[in-house]
Amino acid sequence: MKFELGRCLLNERLVEAGKSAEWLAKELLFKPERVYDFMENKRVMPLKIAISIADSIGCDVRTLYELIPSGIEVKGD
Repeated sequence: MKFELGRCLLNERLVEAGKSAEWLAKELLFKPERVYDFMENKRVMPLKIAISIADSIGCDVRTLYELIPSGIEVKGD
């Protein structure tokens, strides 16, 4: 099944982990503005960054965004 990315759920995951955006930025050596851009859907997290974020806050990488089924099934060969 194919998915579209919905809104970013990073803020919710940070709250669940008891962490702040500033903490995450410091942990990953990012400027806080970059983390806020992800949270406000101004930019999409590249996969490598999403994996690092998920590892840092202890969540599954797939829970960082709403996943919306596209309705188009992709068939394998």
